[in-house]
Amino acid sequence: MATAQSTADSSSLGSRDHLLLFFLAAYALTWACFFTVASGVVPEHSPLSTFLLLLGTFAPSLSAVWLTAHSQGATGVRALLERIFRWQVGWPYYLFAVSYIAVIKLTAALIHRAIMGAWPRFGTEAWYVMIVAIIFSTPVQAGEEVGWRGYALPRLATRFGWAWASVILGLIWGFWHLPQFFLHQSDTYGQSFLIFMLQVTALSVAMAWLYARTNGSLLLTMLMHASVNNTKDVVPSTIPGAHNSFGLTASPVAWLTVTLLWVCAVYFLARMQRSIQQSALSIQPMQHS
Repeated sequence: MATAQSTADSSSLGSRDHLLLFFLAAYALTWACFFTVASGVVPEHSPLSTFLLLLGTFAPSLSAVWLTAHSQGATGVRALLERIFRWQVGWPYYLFAVSYIAVIKLTAALIHRAIMGAWPRFGTEAWYVMIVAIIFSTPVQAGEEVGWRGYALPRLATRFGWAWASVILGLIWGFWHLPQFFLHQSDTYGQSFLIFMLQVTALSVAMAWLYARTNGSLLLTMLMHASVNNTKDVVPSTIPGAHNSFGLTASPVAWLTVTLLWVCAVYFLARMQRSIQQSALSIQPMQHS
Protein backbone atom coordinates (compact mmCIF):
# COMPACT_ATOMS: atom_id res chain seq x y z
CA MET A 1 0.00 0.00 0.00
CA ALA A 2 2.81 2.39 0.88
CA THR A 3 4.52 1.66 -2.43
CA ALA A 4 1.35 2.40 -4.40
CA GLN A 5 0.85 5.66 -2.52
CA SER A 6 4.46 6.66 -3.14
CA THR A 7 4.09 5.95 -6.86
CA ALA A 8 0.89 8.02 -7.05
CA ASP A 9 2.52 10.92 -5.22
CA SER A 10 5.54 10.75 -7.53
CA SER A 11 3.29 10.75 -10.62
CA SER A 12 1.31 13.72 -9.29
CA LEU A 13 4.51 15.63 -8.55
CA GLY A 14 5.86 14.91 -12.01
CA SER A 15 2.64 16.11 -13.64
CA ARG A 16 2.73 19.30 -11.57
CA ASP A 17 6.37 19.92 -12.50
CA HIS A 18 5.61 19.40 -16.21
CA LEU A 19 2.70 21.85 -16.10
CA LEU A 20 4.83 24.50 -14.41
CA LEU A 21 7.59 23.89 -16.94
CA PHE A 22 5.06 24.26 -19.75
CA PHE A 23 3.96 27.69 -18.55
CA LEU A 24 7.55 28.82 -18.00
CA ALA A 25 8.64 27.64 -21.44
CA ALA A 26 5.63 29.21 -23.19
CA TYR A 27 6.17 32.54 -21.45
CA ALA A 28 9.93 32.57 -21.90
CA LEU A 29 9.86 31.92 -25.64
CA THR A 30 6.93 34.22 -26.39
CA TRP A 31 8.13 37.13 -24.27
CA ALA A 32 11.69 36.85 -25.59
CA CYS A 33 10.42 37.02 -29.17
CA PHE A 34 7.80 39.71 -28.64
CA PHE A 35 9.82 42.03 -26.42
CA THR A 36 12.76 41.80 -28.85
CA VAL A 37 10.47 43.33 -31.46
CA ALA A 38 8.71 45.74 -29.06
CA SER A 39 12.04 47.09 -27.77
CA GLY A 40 13.12 48.06 -31.26
CA VAL A 41 16.11 45.68 -31.32
CA VAL A 42 14.49 44.21 -34.42
CA PRO A 43 12.54 46.70 -36.58
CA GLU A 44 8.80 46.12 -36.72
CA HIS A 45 7.45 44.97 -40.11
CA SER A 46 10.82 43.44 -41.04
CA PRO A 47 11.06 39.78 -42.11
CA LEU A 48 12.89 38.92 -38.88
CA SER A 49 10.23 40.58 -36.72
CA THR A 50 7.53 38.66 -38.59
CA PHE A 51 9.37 35.40 -37.90
CA LEU A 52 9.85 36.26 -34.21
CA LEU A 53 6.20 37.17 -33.74
CA LEU A 54 5.11 33.95 -35.44
CA LEU A 55 7.53 31.90 -33.35
CA GLY A 56 6.27 33.59 -30.19
CA THR A 57 2.68 32.89 -31.16
CA PHE A 58 3.46 29.18 -31.55
CA ALA A 59 5.40 28.98 -28.28
CA PRO A 60 2.55 27.41 -26.21
CA SER A 61 2.07 24.54 -28.65
CA LEU A 62 5.79 24.04 -29.25
CA SER A 63 6.25 23.79 -25.48
CA ALA A 64 3.35 21.34 -25.18
CA VAL A 65 4.66 19.08 -27.96
CA TRP A 66 8.18 19.14 -26.49
CA LEU A 67 7.01 18.15 -23.00
CA THR A 68 4.60 15.54 -24.33
CA ALA A 69 7.34 13.98 -26.44
CA HIS A 70 9.66 13.95 -23.44
CA SER A 71 7.18 12.31 -21.05
CA GLN A 72 4.95 10.22 -23.36
CA GLY A 73 6.87 9.78 -26.57
CA ALA A 74 5.46 9.71 -30.09
CA THR A 75 2.23 8.07 -28.91
CA GLY A 76 1.47 10.96 -26.61
CA VAL A 77 2.26 13.54 -29.29
CA ARG A 78 -0.06 11.78 -31.75
CA ALA A 79 -2.84 11.68 -29.15
CA LEU A 80 -2.39 15.40 -28.49
CA LEU A 81 -2.30 16.47 -32.14
CA GLU A 82 -5.15 14.14 -33.11
CA ARG A 83 -7.53 16.50 -31.32
CA ILE A 84 -6.88 19.09 -34.03
CA PHE A 85 -8.80 16.86 -36.44
CA ARG A 86 -11.67 15.96 -34.10
CA TRP A 87 -14.40 17.46 -36.28
CA GLN A 88 -17.36 15.12 -35.73
CA VAL A 89 -19.34 17.20 -33.28
CA GLY A 90 -22.83 18.62 -33.53
CA TRP A 91 -23.41 21.61 -35.80
CA PRO A 92 -24.63 23.80 -32.89
CA TYR A 93 -21.07 23.78 -31.53
CA TYR A 94 -19.73 25.07 -34.85
CA LEU A 95 -22.36 27.81 -34.79
CA PHE A 96 -21.44 28.66 -31.20
CA ALA A 97 -17.73 28.83 -32.02
CA VAL A 98 -18.19 31.08 -35.04
CA SER A 99 -20.85 33.45 -33.69
CA TYR A 100 -20.13 33.76 -29.95
CA ILE A 101 -18.16 37.01 -29.84
CA ALA A 102 -20.13 38.59 -32.70
CA VAL A 103 -23.39 37.99 -30.81
CA ILE A 104 -21.84 39.43 -27.66
CA LYS A 105 -20.69 42.53 -29.52
CA LEU A 106 -24.00 43.09 -31.32
CA THR A 107 -25.86 42.69 -28.03
CA ALA A 108 -23.52 45.27 -26.50
CA ALA A 109 -24.39 47.63 -29.37
CA LEU A 110 -28.12 47.18 -28.71
CA ILE A 111 -27.69 47.89 -25.02
CA HIS A 112 -25.53 50.91 -25.86
CA ARG A 113 -28.32 52.21 -28.09
CA ALA A 114 -30.97 51.64 -25.42
CA ILE A 115 -29.00 53.30 -22.60
CA MET A 116 -27.17 56.10 -24.38
CA GLY A 117 -29.63 56.84 -27.17
CA ALA A 118 -27.03 56.41 -29.91
CA TRP A 119 -25.39 53.54 -31.73
CA PRO A 120 -21.72 52.87 -31.02
CA ARG A 121 -19.09 52.83 -33.72
CA PHE A 122 -19.41 49.82 -36.04
CA GLY A 123 -16.62 48.10 -37.94
CA THR A 124 -16.27 48.53 -41.68
CA GLU A 125 -15.00 45.04 -42.57
CA ALA A 126 -17.37 43.16 -44.89
CA TRP A 127 -18.88 39.96 -43.46
CA TYR A 128 -17.46 37.81 -46.26
CA VAL A 129 -13.96 39.15 -45.55
CA MET A 130 -14.40 38.07 -41.93
CA ILE A 131 -15.43 34.58 -43.04
CA VAL A 132 -12.40 34.22 -45.31
CA ALA A 133 -10.16 35.51 -42.51
CA ILE A 134 -11.61 32.95 -40.09
CA ILE A 135 -11.00 30.11 -42.54
CA PHE A 136 -7.36 31.06 -43.08
CA SER A 137 -6.77 31.97 -39.42
CA THR A 138 -8.17 28.79 -37.87
CA PRO A 139 -5.12 26.56 -38.63
CA VAL A 140 -2.80 29.23 -37.22
CA GLN A 141 -4.61 29.05 -33.87
CA ALA A 142 -3.13 25.58 -33.37
CA GLY A 143 -0.04 27.54 -32.31
CA GLU A 144 -1.83 28.46 -29.10
CA GLU A 145 -4.66 25.96 -28.69
CA VAL A 146 -2.57 22.78 -28.67
CA GLY A 147 -0.80 24.29 -25.68
CA TRP A 148 -3.53 26.10 -23.74
CA ARG A 149 -6.56 23.87 -24.26
CA GLY A 150 -4.89 20.67 -25.47
CA TYR A 151 -2.10 20.40 -22.89
CA ALA A 152 -2.69 22.73 -19.95
CA LEU A 153 -6.47 22.74 -19.49
CA PRO A 154 -7.01 18.98 -18.91
CA ARG A 155 -4.10 18.91 -16.46
CA LEU A 156 -5.41 21.88 -14.53
CA ALA A 157 -8.87 20.29 -14.55
CA THR A 158 -7.63 17.10 -12.91
CA ARG A 159 -6.37 19.21 -10.01
CA PHE A 160 -8.93 22.01 -9.72
CA GLY A 161 -11.99 20.84 -11.65
CA TRP A 162 -13.09 22.23 -15.01
CA ALA A 163 -14.65 25.42 -13.70
CA TRP A 164 -11.66 26.63 -11.68
CA ALA A 165 -9.24 25.36 -14.33
CA SER A 166 -10.93 27.52 -16.97
CA VAL A 167 -10.54 30.64 -14.81
CA ILE A 168 -6.93 29.91 -13.80
CA LEU A 169 -5.96 29.21 -17.40
CA GLY A 170 -7.74 32.38 -18.49
CA LEU A 171 -5.61 34.50 -16.15
CA ILE A 172 -2.40 32.80 -17.30
CA TRP A 173 -3.43 33.00 -20.96
CA GLY A 174 -4.40 36.66 -20.64
CA PHE A 175 -1.17 37.72 -18.92
CA TRP A 176 0.82 35.86 -21.59
CA HIS A 177 -0.43 38.52 -24.05
CA LEU A 178 1.21 41.38 -22.14
CA PRO A 179 4.00 42.04 -24.70
CA GLN A 180 1.37 42.79 -27.36
CA PHE A 181 0.48 45.97 -25.46
CA PHE A 182 3.97 47.29 -26.24
CA LEU A 183 3.86 46.47 -29.96
CA HIS A 184 2.93 49.51 -32.04
CA GLN A 185 1.55 47.28 -34.81
CA SER A 186 -0.83 45.47 -32.43
CA ASP A 187 -4.46 46.56 -32.08
CA THR A 188 -4.06 46.26 -28.30
CA TYR A 189 -1.32 48.92 -28.15
CA GLY A 190 -2.33 51.62 -25.67
CA GLN A 191 -5.60 49.90 -24.73
CA SER A 192 -6.52 48.86 -21.18
CA PHE A 193 -4.70 45.65 -20.25
CA LEU A 194 -6.95 45.15 -17.22
CA ILE A 195 -10.08 45.22 -19.38
CA PHE A 196 -8.39 42.80 -21.75
CA MET A 197 -7.62 40.43 -18.86
CA LEU A 198 -11.27 40.45 -17.78
CA GLN A 199 -12.41 39.70 -21.32
CA VAL A 200 -9.88 36.93 -21.98
CA THR A 201 -10.56 35.19 -18.67
CA ALA A 202 -14.28 35.12 -19.41
CA LEU A 203 -13.56 33.85 -22.93
CA SER A 204 -11.38 31.12 -21.45
CA VAL A 205 -14.39 29.85 -19.50
CA ALA A 206 -16.53 29.67 -22.66
CA MET A 207 -13.76 27.94 -24.59
CA ALA A 208 -13.20 25.40 -21.81
CA TRP A 209 -16.92 24.61 -21.86
CA LEU A 210 -16.76 24.16 -25.65
CA TYR A 211 -13.64 21.99 -25.42
CA ALA A 212 -15.17 19.68 -22.83
CA ARG A 213 -18.57 19.48 -24.53
CA THR A 214 -16.93 18.46 -27.82
CA ASN A 215 -14.88 15.72 -26.15
CA GLY A 216 -11.62 17.62 -26.48
CA SER A 217 -11.92 18.99 -30.01
CA LEU A 218 -9.08 21.42 -30.57
CA LEU A 219 -10.53 22.16 -33.99
CA LEU A 220 -13.54 23.80 -32.35
CA THR A 221 -11.46 25.91 -29.96
CA MET A 222 -9.21 26.90 -32.86
CA LEU A 223 -12.29 27.92 -34.83
CA MET A 224 -13.64 29.92 -31.90
CA HIS A 225 -10.25 31.57 -31.32
CA ALA A 226 -10.06 32.58 -34.99
CA SER A 227 -13.64 33.86 -34.91
CA VAL A 228 -12.97 35.98 -31.83
CA ASN A 229 -9.90 37.53 -33.46
CA ASN A 230 -11.68 38.28 -36.73
CA THR A 231 -15.21 39.30 -35.66
CA LYS A 232 -14.56 41.20 -32.43
CA ASP A 233 -14.37 44.48 -34.35
CA VAL A 234 -17.87 44.16 -35.78
CA VAL A 235 -18.44 46.60 -32.90
CA PRO A 236 -14.96 47.86 -31.94
CA SER A 237 -14.10 48.21 -28.25
CA THR A 238 -10.83 50.07 -28.74
CA ILE A 239 -10.34 53.76 -28.08
CA PRO A 240 -8.45 55.30 -31.02
CA GLY A 241 -5.22 56.95 -29.90
CA ALA A 242 -5.31 55.53 -26.36
CA HIS A 243 -1.95 55.49 -24.53
CA ASN A 244 -2.62 54.07 -21.07
CA SER A 245 -2.41 50.29 -21.09
CA PHE A 246 -2.46 50.00 -17.30
CA GLY A 247 -5.47 52.15 -16.53
CA LEU A 248 -9.17 51.36 -16.51
CA THR A 249 -10.06 53.83 -19.24
CA ALA A 250 -12.14 51.95 -21.79
CA SER A 251 -15.03 52.57 -24.14
CA PRO A 252 -18.63 51.88 -23.07
CA VAL A 253 -18.65 49.00 -25.58
CA ALA A 254 -15.63 47.46 -23.83
CA TRP A 255 -17.35 47.63 -20.44
CA LEU A 256 -20.57 46.21 -21.88
CA THR A 257 -18.58 43.43 -23.55
CA VAL A 258 -16.89 42.53 -20.26
CA THR A 259 -20.26 42.45 -18.49
CA LEU A 260 -21.91 40.24 -21.12
CA LEU A 261 -18.93 37.90 -21.31
CA TRP A 262 -19.03 37.37 -17.55
CA VAL A 263 -22.79 36.87 -17.48
CA CYS A 264 -22.24 34.05 -19.97
CA ALA A 265 -19.15 32.83 -18.10
CA VAL A 266 -21.13 32.43 -14.88
CA TYR A 267 -23.62 30.26 -16.77
CA PHE A 268 -20.82 28.11 -18.25
CA LEU A 269 -19.13 27.78 -14.87
CA ALA A 270 -22.36 26.50 -13.36
CA ARG A 271 -22.86 24.09 -16.25
CA MET A 272 -19.33 22.75 -15.94
CA GLN A 273 -19.81 22.15 -12.24
CA ARG A 274 -22.96 20.11 -12.88
CA SER A 275 -22.52 18.13 -16.06
CA ILE A 276 -19.11 18.39 -17.74
CA GLN A 277 -17.27 15.84 -15.60
CA GLN A 278 -18.94 12.81 -17.17
CA SER A 279 -18.56 13.95 -20.79
CA ALA A 280 -14.95 15.01 -20.25
CA LEU A 281 -13.62 11.72 -18.89
CA SER A 282 -12.05 10.74 -22.21
CA ILE A 283 -9.98 13.92 -22.54
CA GLN A 284 -7.96 13.61 -19.37
CA PRO A 285 -4.18 13.70 -19.88
CA MET A 286 -2.43 10.36 -20.18
CA GLN A 287 -1.06 9.12 -16.88
CA HIS A 288 2.30 7.39 -16.50
CA SER A 289 3.85 5.67 -13.52
